[in-house]
Amino acid sequence: MQSKIIKISILALSLGLLGGCAADMSQIDAANANAAAALAKANDAYNLATNAREIASEASYAAEQAQNTADAAMECCNENSQKLDRMFEKAMMK
Repeated sequence: MQSKIIKISILALSLGLLGGCAADMSQIDAANANAAAALAKANDAYNLATNAREIASEASYAAEQAQNTADAAMECCNENSQKLDRMFEKAMMK
C-alpha cells in the first residue's frame, strides 16, 4: 500500500513538474516574441536615424553652398559700393 502511495506521489510530482515546465516554456516563448518585436523596432529606429543623418548631411551641404553664395554676393556688393564711392569722389573733385 505504501509503495502505491509513493508511486502515485512520484507520478503526481512528475506531472506537476512537467506542467510547470510547460508554463515556463510558454513564458519563454512570450519573452522571445517580445525580444523579437523589440529587435524589429530597434532596427526600424536605426534605419530612421540613418536616413535622418543622410538628410541632415545633405541639408548641411546645401546650407554651406548657400553661405558661399551669400558671401560672394556680399563681396561683390562691397566692391560695387567702393567703386561708386570712388566715382562720387571723382565727380565731386571736378
